[in-house]
Amino acid sequence: SGARSGRRGVRSSHLRWPLVLETTAAAAAAAMWGLKLHAPGLGARPVALVARPAAAASLGRHPSSFSSATGTTPLTAAPPLAAAAGATLRASIPSGQRRGCVAAAAAAAATAATAASVSVRPVRENLAGVLTKIDAAVAARASRGGTNLGQQGVRLVAVSKTKPVEALVEAYEAGHRHFGENYVQELVQKAPEMPEDVQWHFIGRLQSNKVSTLIKGCPKLACIETVASEKLARALNKAVPAVGRECKLKVMIQVNSSGEKSKGGVEPEDCVSLAVFVAKECEHLELAGLMTIGAPDYSGCRAEDFETLHRCRQEVAEAVGIKEEDLELSMGMSNDFETAILEGSTSVRVGSSIFGARDYSAK
Repeated sequence: SGARSGRRGVRSSHLRWPLVLETTAAAAAAAMWGLKLHAPGLGARPVALVARPAAAASLGRHPSSFSSATGTTPLTAAPPLAAAAGATLRASIPSGQRRGCVAAAAAAAATAATAASVSVRPVRENLAGVLTKIDAAVAARASRGGTNLGQQGVRLVAVSKTKPVEALVEAYEAGHRHFGENYVQELVQKAPEMPEDVQWHFIGRLQSNKVSTLIKGCPKLACIETVASEKLARALNKAVPAVGRECKLKVMIQVNSSGEKSKGGVEPEDCVSLAVFVAKECEHLELAGLMTIGAPDYSGCRAEDFETLHRCRQEVAEAVGIKEEDLELSMGMSNDFETAILEGSTSVRVGSSIFGARDYSAK
């Protein structure tokens, strides 16, 4: 079961919490025997396939019972539930038939029970854990001869896409201020519901025809990290003064370091010309730095992604006439932010490690 299968499971309209089935066979058995979980206020939901066990940590409500085509069993600890489920299913099947499905279904029940027993860690606790890892990575970078960035040297942008405002408030009350959103409509809906000192970062693909909606909906936007064309830069430069904003809007050039056609961002060889355009021709924009995303076939940014962004920063700094350290490097997400910091990132974008697995069913 790969990551793509897991993503489909999370998106399922039949599912309100992700549960883990370790094999496709288990998922098939679950479907065959009508395995469902019951939760207060949600009714019964079919068990679905989610690839990574870590997804179980995002349970929204704890299921209270387990059911198959032959009956319902109260949800208790994993071993008793597995035994009960196995016994119930075996009793309904002629001897010697579909043994593999019985075993797989029992394993599915055990896994579901284990997932249900996982307590949902609060956002505050997750946030503290990520910040501790950031501090450790910063210290490790300094110890191996890298720039001593200090405690405030790396910005954490908490990526809150698809998450309710309540989750953002919990992070805010824990002292966090920088939040990232991928969708224009979601950001402009959340911004008025959060305190005015929140620093919003737009980190999704932005179309020129959505610029006005974004800037008007969030006039105090801190940064747009995905500028990838002169057309978009012009639109932003025009929209900023239209809302009466006095300070410049910080923007980053997104670089397609992996060379994939499906990825946003400019090709590395075009980065300098776009950066110069922003710095020289867009009086209402401030060139803040460069951003990249790792290739999806890897667990994060590859060494060549980091090298590409460093090379682009060096070339941009020389062309624009500023110091390299004055340009930020936004690279690193939940699965690779520690490595990214070791490689010189000054801003990391972390979502699921703070807020849990995402639900894209409404998108």
